[in-house]
Amino acid sequence: MKRSRNCLMNDREGSPSRSFGLSSHAAGSVMPVRLGLAPYLATGLVIGVWFSAGCSRKAAAPGPAAPEVLVTTVVPKDVPRILERVATLDGFINANINAQVQGYIVSRDYQEGSVVKKGDPLFQIDPRPFEAALAQANGTLAKDQANQVKADADEKRAMDLFNKKVISDQERDTAIAAAGSTRANVEADAAAVKQAEINLGYTKIIAPIDGVTGFANNQVGDLVGPSTGPLTTMSQIDPIKAIVTAGEGPFTDFVSRHPDATERDAYIKKLDFDLILSSGDVYPKRGKFYALDRNLDTKTGSIRYYVTFPNPGNILRPGQFGKVRFVADMKKGAMVIPQEAVNELQGNYQVAVVDQDGKASLRPVKMGERIGALWEVTDGLKPGDKVIVQGWQKAREGSPVTVKDWTPPANQVASDGKPAQKNP
Repeated sequence: MKRSRNCLMNDREGSPSRSFGLSSHAAGSVMPVRLGLAPYLATGLVIGVWFSAGCSRKAAAPGPAAPEVLVTTVVPKDVPRILERVATLDGFINANINAQVQGYIVSRDYQEGSVVKKGDPLFQIDPRPFEAALAQANGTLAKDQANQVKADADEKRAMDLFNKKVISDQERDTAIAAAGSTRANVEADAAAVKQAEINLGYTKIIAPIDGVTGFANNQVGDLVGPSTGPLTTMSQIDPIKAIVTAGEGPFTDFVSRHPDATERDAYIKKLDFDLILSSGDVYPKRGKFYALDRNLDTKTGSIRYYVTFPNPGNILRPGQFGKVRFVADMKKGAMVIPQEAVNELQGNYQVAVVDQDGKASLRPVKMGERIGALWEVTDGLKPGDKVIVQGWQKAREGSPVTVKDWTPPANQVASDGKPAQKNP
């Protein structure tokens, strides 16, 4: 009201009667002037009323636009039941290279971190003390072999003389015992020679497998022995194995799905495994199941199994982390929605649904198994329902929304269970 009065006051003050200065003329000329200005006064009155009406009324403000949301339509479909497990890479065979005899290292014969073949030299321990021990053992053997020749001859003569009743039983037994003792000495000496040869061979430390060598823990001049720890470690990494851990629940579920041992073995041999590296890239080679551990870990309630992957070029290395993903089976007629469409609150689940009138409303649902990027809905939705995937935070209960179709991201798992390759 205040603003309207001001507008009207301004209208009066700015009227044509005032602007034209009627009060300055004589009384005798007032009437003609007024008659001549009548049309102007009428026009001013109309203009004043129009401005007054414009000041007293405001244009109605437009209402807020309906928020835009992305929706997906619930359709029962067959989807692959994709499982993911955290994995740690390790060598298919890991070998600790230890010194079997005590001595000083005189050479390191491999390049650290290089690929070596079985039988390639790695270290050389000073062989001279072991060569001397072997020579001594051979000398002792030769001496006892000579004694054995004489003892065998004495035994033969004693038997002949005993048969001719020339010597007594005691003399015959003495000769037989002496011959047996010398034969035993020769056998012991031969074993000592063999042991000396083995010890001499241990001075040349060679690779027991094909694989990649690690850094050396000891250098030339170090005194090493059986108790000094590994000189280095090497691993066979082609193929390389992924150590996967599964909980007791998933393991029990797996056994219940495949109770027959023969069928279970055939099933796991058919599985193809994908390796997702820590960078998010998918390793181009697919793996195969190798072995299941014999028992569950009593502390964690989990069980380990191995999956092997081809590793040409030694691209993968022990110690890397990643995920192993595989298609367990097909879920028939599953009611699935993207996981991001589900709102969890204190153990309860809700989704936002758009009705036929384009209005949003919250609906409680019951959720089942997660299948890749999707989540199975076991109760609360029916085929044809439009579920808000993105933008449900902007929607209000019973308020209209602008609907657009949601498109799955490019890196989501394809319907055949094969992961989408990440662009380099």
